[in-house]
Amino acid sequence: MSADPDAGVLSPVRAGTPVEAVTGDNAVVGAMVAAEAALARAQARLGTVPGDAAERITREAAELTIDVVALARTARATANPVVGLVKELGQAVGADADYVHRGSTSQDIVDTALMIVARNAAAIIGQDLGKTAAALETLAREHRDTVMPGRTLTAHAVPTTFGLKAAGWREYVLDAKARVDRLTFPVSMGGAAGTMAAYVEYGDGSADYAERLVEAFADETGLTTTPLPWHANRTPVADLVAAMAQVTTALGKIAVDVQVLTRTEIGEVSEPTGGGSSAMPHKRNPVLSALIRSAALQVPVLAAGVTQSGLAEDERSAGVWQAEWQLLRECLRLTGGATHTAVELARGLGVHAERMRADVGLTHGLIVSERLSAQLAPLLGKARAKDVLGEASKRAVTEDRPLREVLAEVPEITDVLDPAKLDDLLDPAQYTGAAGRMVDRALERDGK
Repeated sequence: MSADPDAGVLSPVRAGTPVEAVTGDNAVVGAMVAAEAALARAQARLGTVPGDAAERITREAAELTIDVVALARTARATANPVVGLVKELGQAVGADADYVHRGSTSQDIVDTALMIVARNAAAIIGQDLGKTAAALETLAREHRDTVMPGRTLTAHAVPTTFGLKAAGWREYVLDAKARVDRLTFPVSMGGAAGTMAAYVEYGDGSADYAERLVEAFADETGLTTTPLPWHANRTPVADLVAAMAQVTTALGKIAVDVQVLTRTEIGEVSEPTGGGSSAMPHKRNPVLSALIRSAALQVPVLAAGVTQSGLAEDERSAGVWQAEWQLLRECLRLTGGATHTAVELARGLGVHAERMRADVGLTHGLIVSERLSAQLAPLLGKARAKDVLGEASKRAVTEDRPLREVLAEVPEITDVLDPAKLDDLLDPAQYTGAAGRMVDRALERDGK
């Protein structure tokens, strides 16, 4: 087989999604070429590179065709792809080759290019998080009062509403989106050892040339600046992958909840599309939530690898910097794939209210025992109320009878509660606390 770029055969969550177009090898190389052209333009703005040379570099960079496989293989000789790329761009611009990569170092270009890639990926991720939040808002409004079992430690606890669950998912997503929206993507410009010596040497002799060059480079790339070069201070990438971990964790929470609720014996929700089984024709697998969960399990681990790469020795590292590249790129790809998938899941999630209501009754009324205890405590005393309800609950389970029937046979209960009141107390829909109000309040938060 030919040496093809990674198509995502082993990473279906991001295969064919929009994020792939901005994070693939061609996009990364394109960003490096764009960084080189932006550097020439920035220097031309300050009068230290001829304007026509910068124009030619920009023109040739836009038209340059790079064999990414060949470039990757030549990169083995220099431990990074920039040396080979600069050679090809220099050949393309001919007499203006001396103005390509002027004063720069490979790390400046790679770091800047990866920030360009990250910015483009984050824009897609942020947009998809907004779409997911909007879909969850619709679910929360429509099912504000749809009663379902609240589950803690895997077992039925007390009644809740699907609206509150959806509002909780939305809140998690909005928190993650806010984190992404706060990200900054700085240019990298430090030169060989972070002093910008070569840039200054090619400069105009002014005291503030270095600062003005960084600002011009940032403007040309659409990125931001930092007070100092960040060759050995990896805060920008650490912040970036931490945000990606938060995004996938938020979406992963939705995914695992959906997986629980789609179980055959629960059936309270269903995915919009069912994944078929290679062996069992009847299966309808929750593939969207499985894809999202796969990303949520991987990104925090990859982010940890990027974070530990902050242990960069000296002014530039040997191996630590290179270790970040693939981990960072994969964090972006997996997160972009997960957010794209989450939009489809949230927009198409089927909510089966009748099944939720039926499941609330699986424990024959025990799901509201907390409410009964609170109501009986002032009538019977806290200790006695607990004992009476404990015994009645045990009988309801062992005799497989509704709690209502058992309680109707207990004089201590019927002496203080008439049948209508008992029925009211045993209605799960009447014991969802402040769920409705909390949904309303949560949905006041702007999802944009």
